[in-house]
Amino acid sequence: MKPLVDPRRIRCYNGTAVHRGPVLYWMHREFRAQDNWGLIHARDQALRLQVPLAVVFCLVPAFLGATLRQFDFLLKGLEGSVPALDQANIALILRSGDPSQEMMRCCHEVQPSLVVTDFDPLRIKRQWLQALLRDQAVPVHEVDSRNIVPAWIASPRREYMARTIRPKIHRMLPEMLGPFPKLPAHPHPWPAPPPSLSFADLRTALRVDTSVAPVKGLRPGEAGAREVLDTFLRQRLPRYDQRNDPNKGVCSGLSPYLHFGMIAAQSVVLELTHQGLRGDNVDSFIEELVVRRELSDNFCLYTADYDRIDGFPDWALRTLEQHRNDPRPYLYDQEGFDRAQTHDPLWNAAQRQLVDSGTIHGYMRMYWAKKILEWSPDAAEALRIAIFLNDRYALDGRETNGYTGIAWSIGGVHDRGWSERPIFGTIRYMNESGARRKFDVHRYIRTWSGHQPALVA
Repeated sequence: MKPLVDPRRIRCYNGTAVHRGPVLYWMHREFRAQDNWGLIHARDQALRLQVPLAVVFCLVPAFLGATLRQFDFLLKGLEGSVPALDQANIALILRSGDPSQEMMRCCHEVQPSLVVTDFDPLRIKRQWLQALLRDQAVPVHEVDSRNIVPAWIASPRREYMARTIRPKIHRMLPEMLGPFPKLPAHPHPWPAPPPSLSFADLRTALRVDTSVAPVKGLRPGEAGAREVLDTFLRQRLPRYDQRNDPNKGVCSGLSPYLHFGMIAAQSVVLELTHQGLRGDNVDSFIEELVVRRELSDNFCLYTADYDRIDGFPDWALRTLEQHRNDPRPYLYDQEGFDRAQTHDPLWNAAQRQLVDSGTIHGYMRMYWAKKILEWSPDAAEALRIAIFLNDRYALDGRETNGYTGIAWSIGGVHDRGWSERPIFGTIRYMNESGARRKFDVHRYIRTWSGHQPALVA
């Protein structure tokens, strides 16, 4: 029987099955039942072995600075996928604690024939995987359901910039962009439901900052993602050429759903094709959705220090070090940035957009990060503060896209040297004058500034 998933999308560890137990799909990046290559592969293998199948999710009670905002979005979204899993006769096992330890415990309990899991290049996720591989003899299949072109196939090394990875991705897109098969009912049920916590148990187990409230007006989960996509394609994609103006509101709004894997980028591209949409706006959107996001996974996969200045290119490290002691016109600590108490109303508005809406417009996110560099003692502290704020408030924080975007802004990753100036050296510079040439700055400030900020020296 021909496999449903392209073998190039799968990395296999620990040999072949030694048990005749069920197949477990360890879900930790792709939180969806539909259009999920990892779950499709897990069901395909369970069907071949004629054994039951379960999805395992382990909640980490505190994770990389995430707050109630992100956990609420995740848990509500996953809960929305339960009916589809039930209809497919796939059990859902919920655990809480250290994911690698809980997966080891789950494997000891059910003796699976195979564990299938999501690909994720973040350091902590690689550590979870390695811990499971050391402890268990069970075969583990890692499936890249995030990228249309699997990260390890697109390139075997860290790419210099978008123009070096773009032709590699576009060359392979036609052969990797096949349709997703449906998820029919699995014919091998569990004799008895496996032990599992409830969603209420998971919420009780949370040990996170509850002062950052969930964002109102967003529907989490697969259904919410589809609604946002449909609205974008009908109403905003035709005006996508205005995307650099944060006042126009033409961006896709898909970032939180893509981050939590509630929709696949491949599903989005297939929908564009299905509707026969083409043209410059579509090409620009695919550049952001596919090339830039897959470049971010490439950066984090092949850069151990993706969240530290050691991950910056050598030319950027040199120029930042040469200007390390340049006088700063303003200096703010983490609290000053967090409270949007800088001298710059435009920066304060961007920070308030992040706090209030869980995102920043793409152009303003670059401005936001570069000003943190300009008003911090050094690049290492600027990087730390930018990551802290992004991961605290952004629904798409703790993500390869976020780490890469901040590293581009502060450390020249995927960029080149520009004209030299104080503090930045040859790192690309941005200022309010440039923003004024692109959009109505005062309108943006009025939209997101709830009050006049106090000046902080």
